Amino acid sequence: MTRVVVADDHTLLREGLKQLLRADGDIEVVGEAADGQAVLQQVRSAEFDVLLLDMSMPGKSGIELIKQVKSERPRLRVLVLSMHEEQQYAVRAIRAGASGYLTKESAPAQLLTAIRKVAAGGAFISAEVAEQLALGAMPGAERPPHELLSDREYQVLQRLVAGQSVTDIAGELNLSSKTVSTHKARLMEKLGVSNSADLIRYAMRHGLGEGGEALS
Repeated sequence: MTRVVVADDHTLLREGLKQLLRADGDIEVVGEAADGQAVLQQVRSAEFDVLLLDMSMPGKSGIELIKQVKSERPRLRVLVLSMHEEQQYAVRAIRAGASGYLTKESAPAQLLTAIRKVAAGGAFISAEVAEQLALGAMPGAERPPHELLSDREYQVLQRLVAGQSVTDIAGELNLSSKTVSTHKARLMEKLGVSNSADLIRYAMRHGLGEGGEALS
């Protein structure tokens, strides 16, 4: 029996996922969480095999949450269920410690397959994400500039592209406006752009123009 904790801040989706998983005779839902703090409470107090994790929840979430979960429970398997299809986001989630990544558009049967696969010690990712991971591991491989951004810089990039101000981003990420401005300056330098219009053009050209909350 595979024990699963479902983490998503949308009650209806969480209930639907629980019903879907409970209908499967080999999966037991042993807990749920609606924000990052509740996820950590489950990680610290409950015994389970797979964390089914939405990446955009209140409080600590996204890449930062995956890293903390894996630091506290290295053997726990994390399966990301996200609304964002962006490959770069999936690659970063896997590098942070997730064992699988699929979108909320996936078929129910695919979700069940993914849970079984990661619970058994495998990985569940698309061929495109696997290729990006392999290319990034090759010595001397050329990578686009946005892949060289830190996770925090990437968070700021996504929100800037979504139209958020430095002040809004600072409040959402619990950072000072000065720190966000520094991240903005560094990421623009790395991407070789000098203004917001060029930044948006770069993002759209590389398929980064959607999902402002992708690394929240």
